Amino acid sequence: MTDITIYHNPGCGTSRNTLELIRNSGVEPTIILYLETPPTRDELRKLITEMGISVRDLLRKNTEPYETLGLASAQLDDEALLDAMLAHPVLINRPIVVTPLGTRLCRPSEAVLDILPDPQRGPFTKEDGEVVIDEKGQRVHP
Repeated sequence: MTDITIYHNPGCGTSRNTLELIRNSGVEPTIILYLETPPTRDELRKLITEMGISVRDLLRKNTEPYETLGLASAQLDDEALLDAMLAHPVLINRPIVVTPLGTRLCRPSEAVLDILPDPQRGPFTKEDGEVVIDEKGQRVHP
């Protein structure tokens, strides 16, 4: 069985859609509810490095602590941003998925398809009604 981990927020539609796309490939991933069990500083750094993005790219900007903490300031370095994400896990953008093929911030949810080792097993429609996978298990491109 393929080893896949998702840093998941069940309150987020994108995260729920990503989880279901993983399951549609026949895999039940390890689910880390990162709001309850946030990654450590070292784990967060490792994920950021594996994704090939900046610390700021992982920062969720449309949430309350972002403005209150003044995180838009260019004067804040990576360590200060990591401190904020560790103190307020809601600031960590999601979902993050780790597979044998790579680690990715899956926004939009269908970005997970690029790192899933196993093909989709059937049709999939996102919660908003957008068809992503057809009845033959093939990706539908808009």
